[in-house]
Amino acid sequence: MPKAANLDTVVDADTLRANLSNPAWRLIDCRHDLLQPQAGEEAYSKGHLAGAVFAHLDRDLSGTKNARTGRHPLPDPSRLVEAFRRWGIERDTQIVAYDAQGGQFAGRLWWLARWLGHENVALLDGGWQAALKAGLTIETGEPRHPTSRFERTAARDPVADADLIQAVRLDPQWLIVDARAPDRYAGRNETIDPIAGHIPGALNRFWQANLQADGRFKPADQLRSEFEALLGARRASEVIVQCGSGVTACHHLVAMRRAQLPGARLYPGSWSEWIADPSHPIAVGPDPI
Repeated sequence: MPKAANLDTVVDADTLRANLSNPAWRLIDCRHDLLQPQAGEEAYSKGHLAGAVFAHLDRDLSGTKNARTGRHPLPDPSRLVEAFRRWGIERDTQIVAYDAQGGQFAGRLWWLARWLGHENVALLDGGWQAALKAGLTIETGEPRHPTSRFERTAARDPVADADLIQAVRLDPQWLIVDARAPDRYAGRNETIDPIAGHIPGALNRFWQANLQADGRFKPADQLRSEFEALLGARRASEVIVQCGSGVTACHHLVAMRRAQLPGARLYPGSWSEWIADPSHPIAVGPDPI
């Protein structure tokens, strides 16, 4: 089967259907539940898209936590490379990641693949629900894929750390975007992290604002218009995105690339790392800017 053009943001269910038997494509199931970490793996065992491997947010897509890190620190690159080899991903493989939450967790796989230098990675638009609606083949059991010789190359996207956040958070040339729900940003109804609030100077855009009512991404031109209104005169390279633990913020990076506004940075530690340092300031309430 001829290889389809490389996709680097989203792929629709019909395009995936045409490539389900394409050996140059690899499906990765990223379903997860932050409050029930075993739920995604259990759902995968009951049924997943044909040929899909499973990536666990905590085991595969995150590193080891300690008192100074956020809840989902970046994984050791060498271990992630080993996972890619185990999943049979080659340098020219087209990766398609999906979850059942609109890309909330699959976006992390998207960003990590690019962190390893792999550009041919996309999210299944509409995720698991779109796949079911389209009648894509579902199977149980773990597929066997030949082990690859995947190697890390230069990262496709830049990264921010807490020192950079501290240096630029009140600089009008920079924009820090908090992808959490508005109530958590404002310091209300915090059920995950031990301290509520947000990084002073950060603006809030909920990651779900990138989606339509049916769970698929908004059209590229609409996303571009919305993000340009948020950025003002700033360039995309002067944007840092963060969330609770560096997972859902990746959704904004997918959306910005879809809108042809690449170059924003992820703060992987995000809020849960920020509050681990008691010297870091905290704000609560509505957006102060």
